Amino acid sequence: MSGVNKVFLIGNLGKDPEFRHMEGGIMVAKFPLATTEYFKNKDGNRQDQTEWHNIVLWRGLAEAAEKLHLRKGHMVFIEGKLRTRSWEKDGIKRYATEIIAENMTMLSKRDAQNGPSDAGTADPTPPMTDLGGDLPF
Repeated sequence: MSGVNKVFLIGNLGKDPEFRHMEGGIMVAKFPLATTEYFKNKDGNRQDQTEWHNIVLWRGLAEAAEKLHLRKGHMVFIEGKLRTRSWEKDGIKRYATEIIAENMTMLSKRDAQNGPSDAGTADPTPPMTDLGGDLPF
């Protein structure tokens, strides 16, 4: 039996994607994605915990991200898999864990000139009605 490596994330871009063209015209895009969970502490006060994920889009997904004009603050759904890579720099072994996206859906509503209409709101968690009832899992 083989294992399962599947990740589902809904979050906001932490900065504009960085786009590069590799050998053979292959496009890659990278950006950080913030996911925030909210909970109440023992005193009943609302707390939040934000995790940062390194997202990598290859080929058609990177091209789609560029065409969608993804920008910092946009909310997206990412489906992909975890990858850890390592390299050596100055004799020190370094590691990076990334989400290699296999599917991406933009959840922010965009207006023609100003980007996402919901960018800058205080609560980055989408209401469940924004998902149209179709949960990705």
